[in-house]
Amino acid sequence: MSFFTKVFGGKKEAAAPTTAEAIQKLRETEEMLNKKQDFLESKIEQEIQTAKKNGTKNRRAAIQALKRKKRYEKQLQQIDGTLSTIEMQREALESANTNTAVLTTMKNAADALKAAHQHMDVDQVHDMMDDIAEQQDVAKEISDAISNPVAFGQDIDEDELEKELEELEQEELDKELLGIQSTDELPSVPTGVPETSKKSKAKQEEEDDDLRELAQWAS
Repeated sequence: MSFFTKVFGGKKEAAAPTTAEAIQKLRETEEMLNKKQDFLESKIEQEIQTAKKNGTKNRRAAIQALKRKKRYEKQLQQIDGTLSTIEMQREALESANTNTAVLTTMKNAADALKAAHQHMDVDQVHDMMDDIAEQQDVAKEISDAISNPVAFGQDIDEDELEKELEELEQEELDKELLGIQSTDELPSVPTGVPETSKKSKAKQEEEDDDLRELAQWAS
């Protein structure tokens, strides 16, 4: 673009197509070249058949057919090379399109993360965590103080209570000892003859009478 064109203006350059549009154009070109290939292959086959047909009858026509076949083969070879170039370019554009989509997504994610952290400061976060830890310590101290019964009954002497308990235990022990001494007497000897002794004596007398009667009978 010349200096005057820049100063006074000129025809603006057309905007570059997007990758999607370029890929679509390349695919359309590939489709057109593939159709061209099919056409040339059919023409080559026709020229071969013409050369075979006129090989013996019209040598000049056969030679012309082979020449046309050579031209078609050359065009077909050029199309093959062009198709290879277009395929590589389309694959590169598709890869670039994929990379662009990936990068766009990553950038959107980075922007969202930045927006989420916009009102956050690392130092403030550390200070907040320190405050939380400090308040937790205060809450623990308060809980321990509330649950500790030391604050109540400060005027009671623990040693005095222990002494009183020992006196009560000693008093109870003395009562038990007195109770044992009052019942510690020998049992009285029974004056009468036990019933079992009476029965044994009567049985013995009966046996003695039987023996005397047996002795009299024997004499």
